[in-house]
Amino acid sequence: MMKNVFSVFAALLAGLLTALLLNSAAFASAPNASPKSHILILGDSLSAGYGLSTGQGWVDLLAKKLVAEKISANVTNGSISGDTTAGGVSRLPALLAKHKPTHVVIELGGNDGLRGSPLSAAKANLQRMADLAKAAGAKVIIVGMRMPPNFGLTYTTQFEAMYSDVAKASGAALVPFFLVALGTDLTYFQPDRIHPTAAAQPKLLDTVWPVLLKTLK
Repeated sequence: MMKNVFSVFAALLAGLLTALLLNSAAFASAPNASPKSHILILGDSLSAGYGLSTGQGWVDLLAKKLVAEKISANVTNGSISGDTTAGGVSRLPALLAKHKPTHVVIELGGNDGLRGSPLSAAKANLQRMADLAKAAGAKVIIVGMRMPPNFGLTYTTQFEAMYSDVAKASGAALVPFFLVALGTDLTYFQPDRIHPTAAAQPKLLDTVWPVLLKTLK
């Protein structure tokens, strides 16, 4: 009788251990056990949240949207107010080494344009950043900007074209114009008429999101 009881107990214990091992293996291989993607945003004040409270910027909203959409991804904001394409080139290697992103969103060039910097240099810097990100195994999304008409037709036309040129040359995804949804509505801009308000941030996210989402699939 006792032998039978011990036999039954041993069988139950073996079954329990097997179930635990199978559950542990399933958890380890579950797609949501760890983030599948890591998105690095490399930008200037437009992405750094200049003049906004913590959590209001479009990059913060992106992190929340990824959770809401149940997309397994982390977001690192490597943006710095006042940054240029030259600054991005100098900072990107360390960011790539530290965060090992699967996606790099490059939102730079606006400050180059506002300073009247040579577009040949800005374009070369954008290309260099795209090349570095791709060499690190990341998908690249380039976010375009435009200059006000007072910079002259030649400069503004060439400035806008450099983003599409670099995207085409590097095989990157392109957001043609970051501020397209804001238009000329000054209520979406802070008093300096350059930096978008908190109310404008969801619109900025909506502009980037469709392009970024395609690269996450």
